[in-house]
Amino acid sequence: ELSTLLGEDSASVAREMDEMETSGVIRAYKAIVDWEKVDRSAVSALIELRVSPKAGLGFEEVAKKVMLFPEVESVYLMSGGYDLSVIVRGKTFQEVAMFVAKQLSTIDSVLSTATHFVLRRYKESDVILVDGDKDDREMLV
Repeated sequence: ELSTLLGEDSASVAREMDEMETSGVIRAYKAIVDWEKVDRSAVSALIELRVSPKAGLGFEEVAKKVMLFPEVESVYLMSGGYDLSVIVRGKTFQEVAMFVAKQLSTIDSVLSTATHFVLRRYKESDVILVDGDKDDREMLV
């Protein structure tokens, strides 16, 4: 498909993709799961972390600790009202809340956390997840 879109032969495209994978430009291929269509329950949350940076290390030390937790999907350094944005996935709201309370908030240099639970995903990684299904949560009577 890529070779057709790019007007290149498939061998050239495959070679270019191999080079990008080897050099680390392409890090991974991942399926985007619409969790509302799967029987397995999953809860996601965006956690705002305010951090006191360490001299010479900045935010790197805390970011590296946070990203190693298996519950953590993404970590971003932010500008604005907080320092690190952390995307977390768990089985229940309680599991995510306990992870934040017992793991994230206890890290040295973390000043505060604010947890925002994801109620519905509309689009993720450029993939639209809504198919026109009516959602009563959006309607006010």
